[in-house]
Amino acid sequence: MKVLVPVKRVIDYNVKVRVKADGTGVDLANVKMSMNPFDEIAVEEAIRLKEKGVATEVVVVSIGVKKAQETLRTALAMGADRAILVEATDDVHTDIEPLAVAKILKGVADAEEPGLIIAGKQAIDNDMNATGQMLAALLGWPQATFASEIEMGDGSATVTREVDGGLQVIKVNLPAIVTADLRLNEPRYASLPNIMKAKKKPLEEKTPADYGVDVTPRLKIVGTAEPSTRKAGVMVGSVDELVEKLKTEAGVI
Repeated sequence: MKVLVPVKRVIDYNVKVRVKADGTGVDLANVKMSMNPFDEIAVEEAIRLKEKGVATEVVVVSIGVKKAQETLRTALAMGADRAILVEATDDVHTDIEPLAVAKILKGVADAEEPGLIIAGKQAIDNDMNATGQMLAALLGWPQATFASEIEMGDGSATVTREVDGGLQVIKVNLPAIVTADLRLNEPRYASLPNIMKAKKKPLEEKTPADYGVDVTPRLKIVGTAEPSTRKAGVMVGSVDELVEKLKTEAGVI
């Protein structure tokens, strides 16, 4: 079974994001970029399936700028077999919207015919949490989102999902789409020998036009601003004073 894993190049999660002075977006100058953490978990899970003998090939795909090759090479160094880069823009500030990404991934899936697609549940740069669900709709495949555990069966997968009320266990027939949550696994570090080997693994380059997809933005960002600073707390001397402030100042009771 072939497993397809979409990965995205985002600002490294350890970096403090800065908003441009004019409010037109996020400052990306000299900022460290890396693989989206949830996508890294998805890559790890696909590699583990291959190590168990469940998967025969792990293919990673990224949609974005040319520099996303670095992200794909990281996935290849972790253990993926080959990569596909869909160069959809030459501007690092242009974020390809989820619907366009899902349409491109549908084209990739139609060409590759994977038995399973594992994706991160969301990207940490825009927190859309929409691509996996849209892709499932476009392909007409079952989906299991927010997965914290995956057990493969004969032509099916049993997935434990993290939901508001606790855990939900569902069974989906393959081919299917699974989106990875934080507790699915702990991604491995790529060793130096594997990093060197990754440079020789195949990386195919495509464009949205190859899949007949228009990536023209449908949304317009009006402005970007940092969250307002939280006000300092207030010490109260008694319960009566606390209740009074909740009534008169906070307005919650």
